[in-house]
Amino acid sequence: MASDTNLTAIRAAAPVDASEKTVFKILLAISFCHLLNDTVQSVIPAIYPLLKNSFHLDFGQVGLIALTLQLTASILQPLVGLYTDRRPQPYSLAIGMGITLVGLLAFAVAPSFGTILAAAALVGIGSAVFHPESSRVARMASGGQHGMAQSLFQVGGNAGSALGPLLAAFVLTKGQSSLAWFSFLAFFGIVLLANIGTWTKHHKSYSSKSMALDATPLAAMPPAHAHAALPTGKIVVSLAILVALMFSKFFYLASLMSYYTFYLMGKFQVSLQSAQLHLFIFLGAVAAGTIIGGPVGDKIGRKYVIWVSILGVLPFTLLLPYSNLFWTSVLSVIIGLILASAFSAILVYAQELLPGRIGAVSGLFFGFAFGMGGIGAALLGKLVDLTSLNFVYHLCSFLPAIGMLTAFLPDLAPANTTAVKSPTA
Repeated sequence: MASDTNLTAIRAAAPVDASEKTVFKILLAISFCHLLNDTVQSVIPAIYPLLKNSFHLDFGQVGLIALTLQLTASILQPLVGLYTDRRPQPYSLAIGMGITLVGLLAFAVAPSFGTILAAAALVGIGSAVFHPESSRVARMASGGQHGMAQSLFQVGGNAGSALGPLLAAFVLTKGQSSLAWFSFLAFFGIVLLANIGTWTKHHKSYSSKSMALDATPLAAMPPAHAHAALPTGKIVVSLAILVALMFSKFFYLASLMSYYTFYLMGKFQVSLQSAQLHLFIFLGAVAAGTIIGGPVGDKIGRKYVIWVSILGVLPFTLLLPYSNLFWTSVLSVIIGLILASAFSAILVYAQELLPGRIGAVSGLFFGFAFGMGGIGAALLGKLVDLTSLNFVYHLCSFLPAIGMLTAFLPDLAPANTTAVKSPTA
């Protein structure tokens, strides 16, 4: 255990190269590719009502489509991240987008429910390849501003998630086959990601040789960038708490992203197009809130951001099921803004707990996020069939109370500068 702790401290103490600058060109490019990827993915939930009518599906089957897409990505993402930590694959991002393109075209021509599930699985595989590696690229281009880089990367994805339903409301007027138009977005993403792959291939840290820093003597490293070394048991408990917080966030988001259109149409008798526009407003608020968590966490600490973003949203989620259409729209915007700031803070906090395992940590947390979204959609769909959407929204409104677990997370404050000294000091 002592050797594990020392290894963690060595990795955490690796200094940021003073000559390393934030490469905003790459950050903006990978964020835009995240937008393209998640626009394509968010179109799928937006057409659930069309698929439900065309194939005479029940809510349980709609949830199964979401489960297939999300769970495929969830299972594969940590494995992809772990593999690329050891064997970097600079062009895997373009390959992942290519798989998404195939899945999208399969969705457009799917003749049966089984084919739809297969298409959803392909889109999930494409996402599994894309997210861990793109998160690593964002960190590589951050110039040491890890929270800011992750927020910028995430805001691209959330903007894409918001854009998908909006485009669906106006582009998918001819039904399922209209999905093929979105293949042009995926193709554009492939071209951009191939160029990003060339940049990462020549970046000095994009090599398994970068793990050689494990052999660097701890005393030779300045402690300014390190946090105090944590025991292995404390790291495990902290990761478990972060997973519980992720469950709270993404299980609640599943109730909004997958069933918000049905909820609005059923409770307030709005049209499908109006419901999709309301979903766009909510997801737009999520995109706007995402950019807050990372930079604020860089300045005041990730733990404070996690506190506010999870537990702080509880009063608004409790009010949502009792509100009229106007206040439902207002509260959904507030919830999206606050809750969205959590993920970047949680992800960078986990990366700081396990430095040197960026791909694996990113894959684990992105995968868990997708898994919770898929499992949540499937379970909540079954629960809707057994009860009602109103009951599900009342039940899910209590989920942010899990944010109280944040109290047990350690403060990753910088290590005491006197704790590590050179033998010659």
